[in-house]
Amino acid sequence: MQRILVLGAGLVARPGVHYLADQPETQVVVASLYLGDARALIANRPNCKAVELDVRSQPELLDALVKECDIAVSLLPATEHPKVTKACLKHKKHMSTASYISPEIKALGEEARHAGITILNECGVDPGLDHMSAMRIIDAAHRSGGKVTSFRSYCGGLPAPEANTNPLGYKFSWAPRGVLVAASNPARYLERGVIQDIRGDRLFADPELVDIPCVGRFEGYPNRDSLPYIEMYGLEGVETMFRGTLRNEGHCETWFEWVNLGLFDTKPIENLAFATYKEALGTLVPGQKDIKGALAKRRGLPPGSPALEKLDWLGLLSDEPVGLDSGGMIDVMAKRMAQRCAYAPKERDMLVMQHQLEVTYPGRREQIISSLVDFGLEQDSSMARTVSLPLAIATKMILDKTISEKGVIAPVDESVYNPILDLCEDMGIRFTETVKKIETD
Repeated sequence: MQRILVLGAGLVARPGVHYLADQPETQVVVASLYLGDARALIANRPNCKAVELDVRSQPELLDALVKECDIAVSLLPATEHPKVTKACLKHKKHMSTASYISPEIKALGEEARHAGITILNECGVDPGLDHMSAMRIIDAAHRSGGKVTSFRSYCGGLPAPEANTNPLGYKFSWAPRGVLVAASNPARYLERGVIQDIRGDRLFADPELVDIPCVGRFEGYPNRDSLPYIEMYGLEGVETMFRGTLRNEGHCETWFEWVNLGLFDTKPIENLAFATYKEALGTLVPGQKDIKGALAKRRGLPPGSPALEKLDWLGLLSDEPVGLDSGGMIDVMAKRMAQRCAYAPKERDMLVMQHQLEVTYPGRREQIISSLVDFGLEQDSSMARTVSLPLAIATKMILDKTISEKGVIAPVDESVYNPILDLCEDMGIRFTETVKKIETD
């Protein structure tokens, strides 16, 4: 039997867990902070077991669970992955995750190779399907003698058009706090040969407009550091390298102000356990009775600014207790937004992705545009499907030794990405591609 340990039973876990459980000769243990979530996820399947686990306070139990598995699939917050990785190294067990390769994980690459294990990262949707679908295009272009001179890629998890029903134009299909943390990340990319460094407080300052076939126009803003992907994708000499996030129009104007007002600050708020939302918000403008007016004055905004009106809609000016024992303003926002920006039963989410490449061949230039539009199904969100299914497929490939490379890796080799993309297409997750000749002067 192939023994699989899945760590985490959150919003994106279900499709991947069921895929692994439905494979022949597998045993799946789902370990979660909340035992009820793990039990609901496995749905009484005889080859599955639910375990309660707090990785922060129960390192011995984590160690024991890893020791008994063949591979650990971590769907935990990225900050917890190093603990899992070290347990896997200790017991020489494989590991897979959808998260970015952090410097701490990357530093363990040689130790993983020496242990003869595979630590597969960045195998969800973004990162994940973005890498794999891009590499399929890039490798095909290289085989045909082409040179990629410009690469732009965008991805966003959003409400489907009919579910886009709130003033924010956004609903959460994954952990709200993670979304808010990302809103203050600095970014870096290459534009026509010039490196652009974007501070976290400028992330939303200058969005692009990106058209996605059949679903409309979106705002795109830079996502983290794009430069390492020049080497990962084999694009040395490329003039433009940009990876971005997509949101509905109007998003960036609001979030730019929210970041600069301090709404995503992590500094602990004193006496938060006894505070109302209005009092918590008031900590940004101490001593001011007219909190909304003070915030507007601080940023030079009119009283009816969308950024302030949306705070009112969220209930940040209400006398309702926050209900948190501790945390910063980011935790107050995450809790309130999770309540107000949740999907209603049977509402669909949508995953949109687009790659834009310019390729020079001998005697001609082409623009290649590859787009993915995927909608949630009755039981599973698109975010859950596109994150956990590629990861589950890759996990089974590691167990079957179809993926044999050892060390800390990402899914950028065709022996890895082709089978995953093919199986995803069978599940309805597919890209459409258009090629257009670029006229030269």
